[in-house]
Amino acid sequence: MVETVVKFLNSLLWDQLLIYALVGVGAYFTISLLFIQVTHFKHSAKVMLTSRQADDAGLSSFQVFCTSMAARVGAGNMAGVAVAIGAGGPGAIFWMWLIAMVGMATAMVESTLAQVYKVKDSAGQYRGGPAYYMEKGLGQRWMGVLFSVFLIISFGLVFNAVQANTIAGAVNQVFEVSPTAIGIGMVLLSALVISGGLRKVARVSEFVVPIMALFYIAMALIIAVMNFDKLPAVFALVINSAFGWQEAVAGGVGYTVAQAMQSGVARGLFSNEAGMGSAANVAASAAPTPPHPASQGFVQMAGVFIDTLVICTATAAIILLSHDWQASDDGIAMTITALQFHVGAWGGWFVAGAILLFCFTSIIANYSYAESNVIFLIGNRRPVIWGLRVCVLAMVMFGALAKISLVWDLANLSMGLMALVNILALVLLSGVAFRVITDYRDQLSAGKVPEFDKTQFPDIAKQIDDQVWNLANEESRAVTER
Repeated sequence: MVETVVKFLNSLLWDQLLIYALVGVGAYFTISLLFIQVTHFKHSAKVMLTSRQADDAGLSSFQVFCTSMAARVGAGNMAGVAVAIGAGGPGAIFWMWLIAMVGMATAMVESTLAQVYKVKDSAGQYRGGPAYYMEKGLGQRWMGVLFSVFLIISFGLVFNAVQANTIAGAVNQVFEVSPTAIGIGMVLLSALVISGGLRKVARVSEFVVPIMALFYIAMALIIAVMNFDKLPAVFALVINSAFGWQEAVAGGVGYTVAQAMQSGVARGLFSNEAGMGSAANVAASAAPTPPHPASQGFVQMAGVFIDTLVICTATAAIILLSHDWQASDDGIAMTITALQFHVGAWGGWFVAGAILLFCFTSIIANYSYAESNVIFLIGNRRPVIWGLRVCVLAMVMFGALAKISLVWDLANLSMGLMALVNILALVLLSGVAFRVITDYRDQLSAGKVPEFDKTQFPDIAKQIDDQVWNLANEESRAVTER
């Protein structure tokens, strides 16, 4: 009975409400910001790569980028892409690309707002995110509380069980290691990192994420070069399938445009998280360079691009260039089979290793999101924070051992409700975000290094923490001068 109700609510949320809401909001932000993800793409990459300075209160923009990528890049980039292809055909990849493009504008808005309304916790660490801009920007703490509860359930607890389950399944399939041993190992590794809080999560992510992403992308490029003559046909297959111009592919199996669109949009949204409000939690922890809220928005735009248009596309290429991409409806099994086809038995080892790193970094980054929202609810109380850590580790062990289809459905439901609350806040605060982003662009066009001056926004100045932004600007100048 419970499972039936949960599945019905998920279908209502994801198949009806969220897809249209997230696509619509992304399109609205894209048009309102004059296609900023295209016109300022080069600038977003530059800010992401060069913003390496941190301070006593905040992380560097690059550390924040790596932490948000650690959460984004997980099972969805490998198993999720395979599931999208299995459910909607190759055309699902086109719609995944499209939703990433509009999602870049949404990520720009939510991360900019997270920076505008960030605060300092009792330990002197920048904190922020949707819960904070709902309380400070809209004056609606109840919305922030609702968002925080949904996020803690989904990202802090349940999704970590899902990531651990994915690791256990892949490693057991390839190396025949028992799920119990895998679970114990993951608990110990996770404990080692999350016991150090957000800063340790950021340091580990800054080291691991670039390495794992580069290796995975390199593998996909090697496979693409090996199959260079097939690339035009694969690209044509994706486009034709996306628009229904090819009714039957790979042995006569047909996919409708609706199937391709629904599958690609849903998996793209799930993977890049644009509009969910999750990445905005860590975006607020940055001491951004240039010292302006919008600079972190540009960094998160780059994150959505790399997650979906680079890493998800790498998985799609590996699968679609294989001999039979419809061999299995199990996402991980399909990816392993495809890579083994290209490079032999060791392809399975590579996928298992990639999943281990991708999902492990998702676990520690998801924890950091939950930590910020626990602090929003009750403050930086160490016993409670340690209680959260124990719960996270327990869910990791549970996920390694359990069959969690119902748990996964509950996570999707919680995340869907979280996203609806965030979308409402983004629309209500969009005017603030547009003005702050325009201020950044105007300064950039004038040849200046953009710097945020809250006196230029008198209607919201009282909602902005004066010491946070004054301190951020002063410390940024000091770093620049040094």
